Amino acid sequence: MVPDSRLAITELSRVDPDYAYQGEYLGSVSRSAFDCENLGLQVVAQGQGEFTAVLLPGGLPGAGWDRATESRFSGWLSGQGVRLGNRDYELIVRPAEAVVHDRDGFEIARLPKIHRLSLTQYAPPPTGAIVLFDGASQHSFDGAGVNGAGLLEVGGLTKFAVSDFQMHLEFRTPYMPHARGQGRGNSGVYIQQRYEVQILDSFGLKGETNECGGLYKQQRPTVNMCFPPLAWQTYDIYFTAARYDAQNRKIQAARISVLHNGEPVHSGYELVAKTGAGQPEGPQGRPILLQNHSNPVHFRNIWIVMTGSPSVAVVPNRAVSGCYFWDDVCRPECCWYVCP
Repeated sequence: MVPDSRLAITELSRVDPDYAYQGEYLGSVSRSAFDCENLGLQVVAQGQGEFTAVLLPGGLPGAGWDRATESRFSGWLSGQGVRLGNRDYELIVRPAEAVVHDRDGFEIARLPKIHRLSLTQYAPPPTGAIVLFDGASQHSFDGAGVNGAGLLEVGGLTKFAVSDFQMHLEFRTPYMPHARGQGRGNSGVYIQQRYEVQILDSFGLKGETNECGGLYKQQRPTVNMCFPPLAWQTYDIYFTAARYDAQNRKIQAARISVLHNGEPVHSGYELVAKTGAGQPEGPQGRPILLQNHSNPVHFRNIWIVMTGSPSVAVVPNRAVSGCYFWDDVCRPECCWYVCP
């Protein structure tokens, strides 16, 4: 039987055996095959024991990778683990560790599996913020439900229009190993129903305009900060609406800055027009839509601050390394992280 590419797993208790190998690995280089001290590895399940992977000299996206050099792999699950290769290297991936060999069989690195947390995960709403969703009610949205775990479902449209604002939201894409491209954990944050910040399971991909963190079909993110499916991720969005004169002629483009998992991926970008299927641009504010693309993406901890003035200038102009740990034990000593 051919697996249904629409099958979406939303709970860890229901994942297949392949999920244990998918994720991020990070460690030091033990043999001078690379001009770097660390290596990052992202392993992506493709269904029925098939895998792809990308090896990143320097570390992981937002955590040491140079954002340019990479080696891509494909392979399969076997009795020894997931075996992947290309013309230069071979990988053996097990649930807790990946081992990198050169083509002569020499071990280059051992990379422990890690779990990263966003810098802004659990960010509390500041004074003056409007809490859009806190797990108790969806009263600020039309058209969205709340599941049994207290998570907001797709399709919600805010009950009010927005202009300039700062927004925080947390989202989780489903595990859909048999799906590909736009069919894999698709949703989006449609600002003013005009401009989409794409949500997609783009873990391990290039980071294109139609992938996670992209301004849909208009601007790619500076780096693909997508975490694996079923991991919580964050967007922090700073938006300044387009300005119009008395004759409703646009005199200044809308501008946007986005932090994805705490890392700036857009900084003051001028939106040249609406994105994708967005509503036409105009001087009137419109609501924010959490797009329903028939995939069970979920949301939590959503709040917004109506700034009443340009918002993009307050975005931190810095890169962050991210927080990571080697097991599922909460670690309050891990920099900013606060245990829930």
